Order: sequence, then C-alpha cells, then structure tokens
Amino acid sequence: MLNIKIVRLHPLATLPAYATAHAAGMDVAACLEAPVSVAPFSTALIPTGFALELPIGYEAQLRPRSGLALRSMISLPNTPATIDADYRGEVKVILINYGKEPFMVQHGDRIAQMVIARVEQVQFEEVAELSATVRGEGGFGHTGIASVQ
Repeated sequence: MLNIKIVRLHPLATLPAYATAHAAGMDVAACLEAPVSVAPFSTALIPTGFALELPIGYEAQLRPRSGLALRSMISLPNTPATIDADYRGEVKVILINYGKEPFMVQHGDRIAQMVIARVEQVQFEEVAELSATVRGEGGFGHTGIASVQ
C-alpha cells in the first residue's frame, strides 16, 4: 500500500478515509468554523483542514459524491479536480449547487471523494499527420445511443 504524508492544518479536521473495504475513493469532509450556504447556481470554496505530500508520479483527484448529486444537485464543477504532487497548500473543494434551493454545508459533512492515481508526464512529437484508424475523426456521439448488437 502506498503511504502518503498528510498534515492536519486544523485540530478539528477529519482526515480522508475509505468508507468501505473496497472503496476506490476516500471521503473528504468540510472543515468549517461556521456553516456555508451555497446558493442555487453558485459555487463555494470549502476548506478541508488538511494538506498532502503526494509522491512524484501521482495525483489526487477530487470527485463528486453520488448521493449529494442525486439528492441535492451538489457537484464539483471541475471534476475531477487535480491536486498535483508538488502542491503543498490546504486541499479545498469547489462545490456547485445545481439545485433550486440553497445547500448548507456543515463542519464535518462529507462533500467529495478523493482518488489517488498514477500519472505520467509525456513529451509530444509533432508530426505532419496521424496514423489512420477505423474510427478516424468520429466523436461526440457518432456511434449513436442505441445498444450495439
């Protein structure tokens, strides 16, 4: 198992944790001095009270929680949000309220999930043309929505 250094920046911060034995993402909780109201069709930057030291070659991805999206229309507008290996500041979550009612975020609310993923930096080779494939330039739904037989 990969070990990642974490600093609790606030004494009441809840550190990320897996909710089940085989969960892909760790729950990330809000660390607030006072509740934050996210107005409909607005965003709010929510602190978590912790900072990470990710190994080179890894990133942390912040993703929405499905229950918040389903029940309250709360999501992350930049999903997945990337935390780079060289970032040392507090992890913060941008929430967006797609709902019709204000959404209250309380201290300790699980507001996102975090997945640790390997990444690789690449070098581009500029060429005059790309190799041909059967798909070619087809994209953006070019195969339709009906089931494939």
